[in-house]
Order: sequence, then C-alpha cells, then structure tokens
Amino acid sequence: MAARSDPPVLQAHNNTDIILRLPMGKRIKDIRWLSVWCRRFTVDFGEVFIPPGLDVPKPRVLPEFRRLAHGLRSSNISVLDAKTFYIPNLHYDGAGPDAYFWVGNGSEPNIMGIKVPNEVGSLDPLRGYQGEDIEIQLPGSLTVYDIDWLAVWCVEYRHNFGHVFIPKDLDVPPALGQTKITTTTTPRPVYSNCREILPNKLQVKWELQGEYVQIELFGRISEDQYMAFGLSGANGRPQMAQSDVVVAFYDSNARVFRAEDYFISDLSQCDGQRGVCPDERLGARNNVIVVSGDRKGGVTSIRYKRLLQTNEAIYDMPIPIDREVSIIAAVGPLNARKEANAHSHTASDHNPDDIRINFSKRNDHSCKNSLYDIKDESGPKPWPTLKIKGEQRFRASIGATGGKRGYTAITGIPSWGIAWYINDLLIPEITVERGLTYEYHPFYITDSPEGGLGQKTGLEARKQKAYAGVEYDEDGNAIPTGVGRYCEWEHRTVDRSAEFDNFEQFKSTLVFKCEDGEPGYLNWTVPMDAPNTLYYQCFTHNNLGWRINVVDAGASTAPTTLQLGQNQLFFYTLLTVFSLVVTSSRLTNSLLA
Repeated sequence: MAARSDPPVLQAHNNTDIILRLPMGKRIKDIRWLSVWCRRFTVDFGEVFIPPGLDVPKPRVLPEFRRLAHGLRSSNISVLDAKTFYIPNLHYDGAGPDAYFWVGNGSEPNIMGIKVPNEVGSLDPLRGYQGEDIEIQLPGSLTVYDIDWLAVWCVEYRHNFGHVFIPKDLDVPPALGQTKITTTTTPRPVYSNCREILPNKLQVKWELQGEYVQIELFGRISEDQYMAFGLSGANGRPQMAQSDVVVAFYDSNARVFRAEDYFISDLSQCDGQRGVCPDERLGARNNVIVVSGDRKGGVTSIRYKRLLQTNEAIYDMPIPIDREVSIIAAVGPLNARKEANAHSHTASDHNPDDIRINFSKRNDHSCKNSLYDIKDESGPKPWPTLKIKGEQRFRASIGATGGKRGYTAITGIPSWGIAWYINDLLIPEITVERGLTYEYHPFYITDSPEGGLGQKTGLEARKQKAYAGVEYDEDGNAIPTGVGRYCEWEHRTVDRSAEFDNFEQFKSTLVFKCEDGEPGYLNWTVPMDAPNTLYYQCFTHNNLGWRINVVDAGASTAPTTLQLGQNQLFFYTLLTVFSLVVTSSRLTNSLLA
C-alpha cells in the first residue's frame, strides 16, 4: 500500500510539459538517473541517466537597466527562464508617449524590435513605476536565446530610455510555467460565438468545454470599472435582482485580472447578507476560474471558465444547454473594496431589452466590429491653453508634458515626453513684436510646427526655415548657436497629469532641477517680414515647443521680455531691444531624455 506522502500514480500524458521537484532536499547532483517505474511489477518504462558534474541550467543575473531617459532605473535584472525576465526595483516616470518593453537584435536598441507585454500581459504604453518588482515574459515562441537586448523604447519617437544586453552564453531553465507568469504559447482561441451586448462597450464570446463553459468578455472600460455578465434573475426579461453574474475587472492595486462569482439579491451595496455581493462574502464559493486577461487600447478582455452545474443551489444558477436563457450584462464603477458598486443603470451601461443565448449553439456570431477599432472618446479633459502677452520678462525651461491633458491636447500632436515651459507655464502661446531683438538659448525659432531641425537632412531640412538659433557650416549642415546649462521640471515620482483639472495643480507634482554651468546667449531681431505665426522648438528633437504670434510694433500692450532657453531664458527690454536669456543647453541626444 502506498504511503500517504507518496505522489499520485502517473496518469496518461501526450506531449505534456511537466515540472518535477525532488523530494526531501535532494538535488540533481545527488541522483544518477530518473525513470518512469512501475513499483507493483518492478518494471522500468524508460529512464534518463544524469552525468556526474552536470552543469544544471539556472537563472542568470544581468546588470541593471542603463539609465538614459525618463528616470528609468532598476536593480540587477534576472533571466529566470528562457522566456521570463525579473526586473526588481523598477523606476520609470511613465511620461513617454509610446513606450514599451522592447527586445531585438543588434549592437544597440533600434526600430526593428518587438514589443513585450508588461507584467499583466498588456501591450498598452507603459505606466509609471516606483520601485516595483515585476516579471515580464517574451511573446509567442520568442526566447532569450533569440535576442541581444531588452530595452524600454518609445516607438513613436524612436528613442531608447534604457537597456540591458543579453549575453550569448546563457544557460537558463526552459519556460514551463514555473514563474509567477503562466508560460503559454497558445494563441487566443477563435470563437464561433460572439454577441455585442452593450453597443460599443461590451462583447461576449463563448464556447462549451465539456462540463464547463468558457467565456471571454471584452469591455471598453477604465481601470476603475467592472464588466458583468450572467443569467438574468427572471427568464424573459433583463432583471438584475436575483441574477447570477460574473463580475470581471482589472485589479489595479494587485495588478491582476479578476473574475468573481456574484449573486445580486437586490440593487443595494453589499452588506455581507444582501445586495450586490460576491458569493464568497455570502459564505459560498467563487466558482469562476480566470484563464487569462489583457488590457490594451482602452479595452479590457478577461477569459474565464465556470461549471455548467456548480451544485450551489442558492447563489448559482445552472447554465442550461438545451434551450435559450435570458442574460444580463452591465458595466459600472468599482468601489474601494474592488467590488461592483451598486448604482442606477442607464440604458447605455446595461441591456434594457431581453437578450437570450443558447450556450450550446455554434456560429452564433453577430459582432460586426472589434471594440479595439472604436476610437476612445473618453479620457481626461484637456487643460486650458495658456497664453503670454504683454509681459516684460520671460523665462524658458524644459519640463514634463502633462500627458493627454497637456501638450497633446494643446497642439493635437503626440508629445515626446518633455516640452518647453515659458514663465513656468507649459507651452504657452507667446506674442512678440516685429523689429525687437531677443536673446535666448539653444532652442531655436522656426516656421515649422514640428521642429527638430538637427535630425533633418536634405529636402526634409529645407522644408523649414530657421529664424534664430541656427547657423550653417560650409557643407550646409545646421548647427545650434546657443550653449548653456540644462534645467528641467521633473516628475517627483510618476506622471500624475490625469489626476488634476489644471496645470497649476499638476506643476505641484514636479521639481525644478538644474545642472552646473552658465547660461548661453543668442540674439534675434524679429524681421519685419516675419510671418504671423512662428514656433519655438527644440533643435535636437521634434515636438517640444509651440506657437509664437508675431505682431507689428506697438501691437503688444507692454514691452516684452522673453526668457526662452533650454532651460531658462530671460528676456528683458531696453528701448526697442528684446532680450532673451536662455539658461540651459543640454540639447544634445540627452536633452529630451
């Protein structure tokens, strides 16, 4: 008779990946062979011999991320297995507009890389991190043996925020699901059934799998919302009360996807006995198994399984497969407990009409479009445009862009992650007068709304005209003429622009820092034939500045001093002289880092 501590008898396996852990503290070097053995008949079904001195694959520790931009840093990164990286103490300000974990080949990170999902499997642009420990996993069949580096890379602006190289002599364990992230190369299932329950908000796909039904919900919801789907409390109409639903959401605190079994006795907050309650708070079980989750493009998708018959008569309804059944669906806010918040539903956030589904049916597919193709009209409201006119003195510096409320909302152009501040204001429109002289630093003045003359060549460079801050060498190459120290309004932690209704509140989350050095100076007299609209821009990178309104002499209400600079510019007016002093000049490749 087998002892209680013995493992279970082996079942049949067909091309299965399994992990064996040696018992009683044994190590690989302590054994000479491994076999599949029948104890009853003392028969060896097969074995493998382990050579003495075997160098067992093990995790490999790499250096930390190289620190190049946006506050990216970490502790030493580990390769846990052939697909999984462990990144401890990760810091990143989250201000890059299109940044991802990025892998590829070559001597340094480049545009020919591949996006790597974040720690929750999402391919959304990276959020900010403040000293967090995370694991990420290479997509598909890609392994660490196929790549030369791991980086944080801005796809839109082709910029490397930091990277670590992958040595060629790695000998790490195969990826068999032994890490926190479940290893899988299984593609997303192709469902024959799909219904759009809430127009442009919620789709449900399903298929029977033996005694289970597998369901995948796709919801255009925010991170503080849930999506719910289940059986109506009354057949023939959509009734929330007495319904049996699954509430699925992304838990932003734990950073995991969840699907919870709920029973709704009535539309009130759960008190542990009645209301919109998880089954577990009612003393029952959560009979839902989360299979996977993803969040990208404003869409949360969560796949889960549930038994057709759970044998919980009070809080779970059996899912019939011999007929249609009325369903209920909704989206709504999560409360502080990360539970569905009871609230009054509108016609757009629940199904007001009776919708019936036969869960055993196939090819019940009426979804016309993917939710990923729908433009997201939600999101934070933009801050008001800031303007400067009639000022006698201006100061220019570099700073954070303000996310979707700031630079992008003001200009209609995706931000690079850093922008000009004039008089401590984020890219204000400024007004200057023709004929006045300005003294400023290595930003330059141009007719281009994009800027970045230093990275333009040939016809592309000739498309824009520089009015100040640029000289040309004998070969016609543009050279910035101002040099000075670099100063920047930096995030104290991560980008929090979405939390604030105005720029001044957001600015309180920034800190102003300057490198050692002296300001540089450059003079510009506004030509009388200057166009009505010019732009202050960065010589090295695109899309940092904004609009200058050029007016005739005397049109301004007061003499103006513009201080524009890589970092700090001071303008002062003397008679008809407009002086701009710019203090900052790290406008090289690291300027916008």
